[in-house]
Amino acid sequence: MPAMLGGAPSPAPVETAVVLALNNIEVVYDRVILVLKGVSLDVRPGAITTLLGANGAGKSTTLKAISGVLRSERGEVTKGSIEFAGARIDGRRAFEVARLGLVQVFEGRRVFEHLTCEENLTAGGHIEREMARVRDGIERVYSYFPRLKERRRQLAGYLSGGEQQMLAIGRALMGRPRLMLLDEPSLGLAPMLAEEIFGIVRDLVQRENLAVLLVEQNAAVALDIAEHGYVMENGRIVLEGAAAALRANPDVKEFYLGLTEAGGRKSYRDVKHYKRRKRWLS
Repeated sequence: MPAMLGGAPSPAPVETAVVLALNNIEVVYDRVILVLKGVSLDVRPGAITTLLGANGAGKSTTLKAISGVLRSERGEVTKGSIEFAGARIDGRRAFEVARLGLVQVFEGRRVFEHLTCEENLTAGGHIEREMARVRDGIERVYSYFPRLKERRRQLAGYLSGGEQQMLAIGRALMGRPRLMLLDEPSLGLAPMLAEEIFGIVRDLVQRENLAVLLVEQNAAVALDIAEHGYVMENGRIVLEGAAAALRANPDVKEFYLGLTEAGGRKSYRDVKHYKRRKRWLS
């Protein structure tokens, strides 16, 4: 069981609705490689939840298990369940999951480089049956990303990295999602551009009542904008709690924020394999 942060529970807890629930799931690749080992987490509507961890911890696999992409990579959920808006979705194909209002923005952006910016957005609205709704969706995206409107006729391959990330998020918005899975949105971006992207994501959550599950290497930024967080190591959740409590946790400070108790910075090179204190798993 992961350690829990954030104080003692209230004497009369009020049940909080969740839009997504992972219940002790295991994921196996090629019927032999166990990658996720009993992962459980909740995502609340209208909030950002972050999933932190080192490279190879299983974060992206978790997102792919949720969105249904796992099947195309010879992976499957072999135990546990995934529930979205109260219905089980583990085992469903990716396009079926997307139609339910759950979309994933992949690491590396993956825009259609030989299509224009607006053609990329139109492709994102493929589940709409009426072109009027597609056009409304495009204008809605432009209201959040005015820079995309300025470049609507430009080939996506010629956009900057930040503009491509905006386009990837905008394309996902065309599906009118209830939940968005964001995988490393700041990867390769200058700090100011990353800050702009996260500001827009926060605005989306507030204005659209959108739920976001964020995987992000920049733990400081992720915990700054998230409401709740989980720390994953070797395919397991080892720590969870309110974002503020995670930021104050000495283990998170040392191994994920790079801060020692004395206030200095600690290099990951000095901590082989992310050695954690044993109490994390107590």
